[in-house]
Amino acid sequence: MGNTGDDLTPMRLGASLTPSGARFAVHAPGAETISVCIFDAADAETSRHQLTAGKDSLFSGTVDGLKPGNRYGFRADGPWSPETGDRFDPAKLLVDPYAIRIDRPFAFDPRLAAFGEDTAPLMPKGVIEAPLPPLNPDRPFFAPGGLVYELPVRAFTMLHPEVPEEDRGTLKALAHPAVLDHLVSLNVGAVELLPVAAWIDERHLPRLGLANAWGYNPVTMLALDPRLAPGGIADLRLAVEALHGRGIGVMLDVVYNHTGESDNDGPTLSLRGLANSTYYRHEQDNPGQPVNDTGCGNTLACDRPAVQELVLTALRHFVVQAGIDGFRFDLAPILGRGDDGFSPDAKLLKAIIDDPVLHDRIMVAEPWDIGPGGYQLGNFQPPWLEWNDLARDDIRRFWRGDTGMTGALATRLSGSSDVFGHERARKTRSVNFVAAHDGFPLGDLVTYAHKHNEANGEDNRDGHDANHSWNNGVEGPSDDPEIRKARNADAKALIATLFASRGTLLLTAGDEFGHSQKGNNNAYAQDNEMTWRDWSELDRERLDFTKAWSALRTRCPSLSGTAFLQDADGSGLPDQVRWMTPDGRDMTPGDWENPELDAFLMVLGAPGQRLAVLFNRGHDPVSPQLPAPAERWTVASPGLSEDGMAPGRSVIAWEETAPDR
Repeated sequence: MGNTGDDLTPMRLGASLTPSGARFAVHAPGAETISVCIFDAADAETSRHQLTAGKDSLFSGTVDGLKPGNRYGFRADGPWSPETGDRFDPAKLLVDPYAIRIDRPFAFDPRLAAFGEDTAPLMPKGVIEAPLPPLNPDRPFFAPGGLVYELPVRAFTMLHPEVPEEDRGTLKALAHPAVLDHLVSLNVGAVELLPVAAWIDERHLPRLGLANAWGYNPVTMLALDPRLAPGGIADLRLAVEALHGRGIGVMLDVVYNHTGESDNDGPTLSLRGLANSTYYRHEQDNPGQPVNDTGCGNTLACDRPAVQELVLTALRHFVVQAGIDGFRFDLAPILGRGDDGFSPDAKLLKAIIDDPVLHDRIMVAEPWDIGPGGYQLGNFQPPWLEWNDLARDDIRRFWRGDTGMTGALATRLSGSSDVFGHERARKTRSVNFVAAHDGFPLGDLVTYAHKHNEANGEDNRDGHDANHSWNNGVEGPSDDPEIRKARNADAKALIATLFASRGTLLLTAGDEFGHSQKGNNNAYAQDNEMTWRDWSELDRERLDFTKAWSALRTRCPSLSGTAFLQDADGSGLPDQVRWMTPDGRDMTPGDWENPELDAFLMVLGAPGQRLAVLFNRGHDPVSPQLPAPAERWTVASPGLSEDGMAPGRSVIAWEETAPDR
């Protein structure tokens, strides 16, 4: 052992190369001793070194002779007192929470949870490596109002025929020209990658022959999963550079609300073994019982400095080392939770926005968890964007045919001012979506009225029951041409409605070409053909339809703006809207309150540069009367019949041509 950490300022946590070897530092409140174990390429332990305890429960020291590529892990000794929250077990090899690379994926084994069982042969090891040359990114490649494309790296590329087989399922696949061309054709503003940090399967999955397919069960925050990034952070930087080269931003879906160590019966992998009672929240009157505000067995204590520093370090790492443009935070209220519940002014939420590295990145909250007061839609502060489940549900319910939904849909189309318009806000922070990774894919929304999750091994108990979906007369696949026609029309109507809405848009990969999960609305454990996008069976008509609407939105500021729509007042402002009946009348209170109203017009912009969008959920065709003069209007979207009628179950747009001067 070389120098201790007492004379090293500032102290970087994790492993850092030094001229003589490598320095290690770890935060472990309550631990009596911390040792770093060094392993060779054959996974044999070659040496063990006890770190020196310093201030603020920081253990540190330098091991001479180490080089890039050496592997390591920690062992922590201290009280074993589960009833008080202390779970130190020196038999457990622990992954460094600040490791920037690990040598293999995590694999669940019951021995990982057994006290006194040595887990070194079972555990991934941290890999010592120098950071890449730091980046100083310009402003993000993405701006609110654009199209975010939610992309599961593995499922999106596993079956792509043009991607080399050795790159399929990895971040490198995203740099392939065929993948980039597809994204560009959709006018994608940013891809949002499902979690890429290293994760572990939930403990019930291996015995069912299943594996986590989404990555929402992380162990590390900085180290990428080797299945997605065998080359570590360099693979992510490569993908980001390729996407940036085509004008596409990159956002990461990050999970800073829980870890894969689960509940008290879960494995000890990292934070639990270093300082269980510090890193996780526990019941105030039962310090041995983890709080489960996440539904995943544990909850990170984001109000504590140790967790805050880990989260901020991880976010900065991805910006400086890979050029990431923004982040979507899973179960984001956890980041603002303290002993008194959620606060939008919580220290971590403010620290993220004020951080000199992160301050200009795009930040998106999933504004709900399952804890007390967990539904916080609209309560995050600017500049946070928020997933809007009201937009999701109201769009679905309108097209399902629920009565009284006209006003609700108009509110969502206008930017959801009822949610985001408080405190004189002029712009919406809504992220509108119809489908996402959790829940039915868009095509299944019009094919299944009920979930079918039997393949998950939980007797169809898992997943949401309230999907606001419908099947057009037959549950599941059908050869009936009329049913298939109706489903296709409904799917296209959902897509067009999304692209006609004010706010940032989220489209899940594959929804544009008909991806199906066979009625499974919780396919987190289906790392197989159920979630893998089938590039040999694309619905070309739906794909072309999606491209056309995305192109229309891209070229029409009246669609892609983020200011709340205001009722037209003759001022000529670009963000004004006029709501009309198909026969050309302005909507009256009676029209808005008509529970059977099936069609209406949304007319955007100032005269001479207006865009009119008809929403017809009825089954009969409509010939709308557009604002005068009629000769200036030309159809701007696909779907209009040859006779000039808007078919039933359709969304049609027209553009106004400015008069000659």
